[in-house]
Amino acid sequence: MKNKAYAVLAALACLLFASSAFADKPVDWQTSLQPAATGIMENIAWFEQYTLWFIVPITLLVLLLLIVVVVKFREGANPVPSRTSHNTLIEVIWTVGPVIILLFLAVPSFQLLTAQLTPPENPDLTVKATGNQWYWSYEYEIGENPLSFDSLLLKEEDRASLGKEDKGAYPRLLAVDNEVVVPVGKTVRLLVTAADVIHAFAMPAFGVKIDAVPGRLNETWFKADREGLYYGQCSELCGKDHAYMPIAVRVVSQEKYDAWLAAAATNLGEANRALMASIDGAAKTVDVAANAAQ
Repeated sequence: MKNKAYAVLAALACLLFASSAFADKPVDWQTSLQPAATGIMENIAWFEQYTLWFIVPITLLVLLLLIVVVVKFREGANPVPSRTSHNTLIEVIWTVGPVIILLFLAVPSFQLLTAQLTPPENPDLTVKATGNQWYWSYEYEIGENPLSFDSLLLKEEDRASLGKEDKGAYPRLLAVDNEVVVPVGKTVRLLVTAADVIHAFAMPAFGVKIDAVPGRLNETWFKADREGLYYGQCSELCGKDHAYMPIAVRVVSQEKYDAWLAAAATNLGEANRALMASIDGAAKTVDVAANAAQ
């Protein structure tokens, strides 16, 4: 019994402290937003629910009014139509009512937009994302020798060589060959531009969506609160392969990020494989501990 209890505690500890292999991506029959991975996205999800408290009653009221008009003022029930052209009370209600509703929507929406587009003054990391036809290029603004690489759609024939056979974690048309790697709980300033046509950098779980415009440098930010692998896509019609330029961001612990960054300076492929091995090893530790507890 004691061994089982220790095994259970070990499994729980691994679950709490090990890096997660979680992948945040669209799922079949999804009707809601992706789970929030940042504080901004939590506010977006709240605002979406908040607006429903206005949208649903207004929709039902309009439907009710339409039914009343159709039934009460049809020709059979009302052969002699009224010639009333004005009603002061009704005109005041339908003018003041929408103004009040818009104020209740405007205040939190402006606060949310301000938070989204006002980066913190001292970010922990700056990454530049450049949209190309049809892939993304990234540059880490670190020291005198910035790290830069391209990120392309993962080809099916390259899955085995890159160790990405698991389509649950690396889904078709969303997985890439080189993910952006950032540390958890750190503020990342994102500079976005394009090299050819207008693209858009969109990461649903982060609450990030910003245009990539040639000749212009747009700025946004995010701070991921949990580790995992997150997927987004270009959200601007940018040509025939618009649907094939996904975005993948891997959020890891500070220690794993530091190790990856040091290795990526000399060999990006080996750094990615070492990072994946460390994450997969942590997941296997959890599995072993859980099995021992049974």
